[in-house]
Amino acid sequence: MIEKGGMDMRELEDIRRELDSCDEELARLLERRMDLIRELTAEKKAKGLPQLKAKGRRQKGTLISRLEASRYGRECRGIADSILRAEKKVQAGALCPGNIALIGFMGAGKSSVSHYLRDMLAMDEVETDELIVEAEGMSIADIFEKQGEGYFRRVESQVIRRLRGKKGVVISCGGGVVMREENVQNLKASSRIVLLSAFPETILDRVKGSTKRPILNGHMDLGYIRDLMEKRRASYQAAADLEVATDGKDVAQICEEILARI
Repeated sequence: MIEKGGMDMRELEDIRRELDSCDEELARLLERRMDLIRELTAEKKAKGLPQLKAKGRRQKGTLISRLEASRYGRECRGIADSILRAEKKVQAGALCPGNIALIGFMGAGKSSVSHYLRDMLAMDEVETDELIVEAEGMSIADIFEKQGEGYFRRVESQVIRRLRGKKGVVISCGGGVVMREENVQNLKASSRIVLLSAFPETILDRVKGSTKRPILNGHMDLGYIRDLMEKRRASYQAAADLEVATDGKDVAQICEEILARI
């Protein structure tokens, strides 16, 4: 039987079998590629080498270069991007099988570090304060003003509880999240907890222009910040699996230190 275009059924079946064979080979090679990423990650960690490429520094690997040079470069570019994103996720899983929860005083650098890890390791990202704003339909400052801090803390605990089942997420926590033991236990169920610390002077310098931190509204001074940090210090340190000081470091240095120690 001859189909339109002059190709018989036997020729069509031969092409389909070859496509199936290509799919099997692609799956095998992709699995091997991901295995090599895990091996490379482990080897870098053992030798104390950096895990992350500098943000903004684009380096073309062999995969992208060869695809761009092929007849189907434009069509396959999305495939290459997906493979490279999958590699980042494998790397993240090798470095930290669960989640990374960032705690610390406001202005310690949690949001910046969270964004950087999200981009460099293709992790999902959540900020507990943003989840609260989304759930309540109002800003943190308005929640404090209209409902009070006690109400805010209850909603915060509900948000933390819902994150227990997540995996491969970097969680940026509000500054007071560790003041409730249930929050700490819910975070520890699926996360390594990283305390980002800074001197009071550093904190003040970072937050002094902000109006989004209701705890500090009307108290934007060094003495108040120092006293509040001291009240929370023991709770932060008791909750943390590791502590990383952020003073005088850029976000890349902080993230490399986290990954080296986690």
